[in-house]
Amino acid sequence: MKKDLIKTELIVKNNKVNVIRINGNNYISLTDLARYVNPEEPKIPIQTWMRNKNVVSFLGLWEQMHNSNFKGIEFETFENEAGKNSFYLSPQKWISTTNAIGIISKSGNNGGTYAHSDIAFEFASWLSPEFKLYLIQEFERLKKNEAYQNQIEWHANRMLSKVNYLIHTDSIKKNIIPNLSDKQKNFVYAEEADVLNVALFGMTAKEWRDKNPDLSKDGNIRDYTDLLHLIILSNLETKNADLIANGISQKERLIILNQSAKAQVELLKNNKNIKELESLQNDINRKALTEGNKGD
Repeated sequence: MKKDLIKTELIVKNNKVNVIRINGNNYISLTDLARYVNPEEPKIPIQTWMRNKNVVSFLGLWEQMHNSNFKGIEFETFENEAGKNSFYLSPQKWISTTNAIGIISKSGNNGGTYAHSDIAFEFASWLSPEFKLYLIQEFERLKKNEAYQNQIEWHANRMLSKVNYLIHTDSIKKNIIPNLSDKQKNFVYAEEADVLNVALFGMTAKEWRDKNPDLSKDGNIRDYTDLLHLIILSNLETKNADLIANGISQKERLIILNQSAKAQVELLKNNKNIKELESLQNDINRKALTEGNKGD
């Protein structure tokens, strides 16, 4: 989840409210919202809110509309019990029992309870109608914020590289693997990935890990490259898939891909649009680092 997550924040009536974007959906921190009324024990307002029968019904309806794996029978049990003095429902219990996706709970230093914006607005309204209006105002401003949208686009570009990699491996599966043993199949996958690594980076994944033992703990050669090389990698993955489909040998493909990589580097290295995107990404990374240091 960590690599598929974009994090930012809002300032709502002088209160910092974290927002995370997962798979295209914005989740707002209920923990931060709850601090508006209870800075010391924010979990108390959340649990009090979730005891309300109308709230449980709303949460269940939202899940039924957006979650095909929602456990309706378990939800009905909660709905029937909600409102009673003995009824208790925490976010963790709601998630684990009903398989809910509208509310998520994160542990650790940066943890807390987050909810889809639809649900977060309902919670904010329960806290204070005025606070909800300010929250909506800042949330709408965030969605129009150019830096935030560019951050989303950058993330999408990184995911595109991974999607194209799947296209590449699928072509290997269809055009090479059927004639090999199971042991050879596994070897070919690793080898074909390294064809691209050698063509573009001049080294295999293992060679990079050996040279960068500290970095390899948290990623691979592709996670630490720049935008220019990510764009070229994306192009090479598609090109290699076509070469494989046409029955070109691996040795010939390596030569062709290496020549293509060199030509693309020469063509794109001074491209204005790429330079602007790289500058933007550097700004985003510096901001993230600064916020991380503040959190420490």
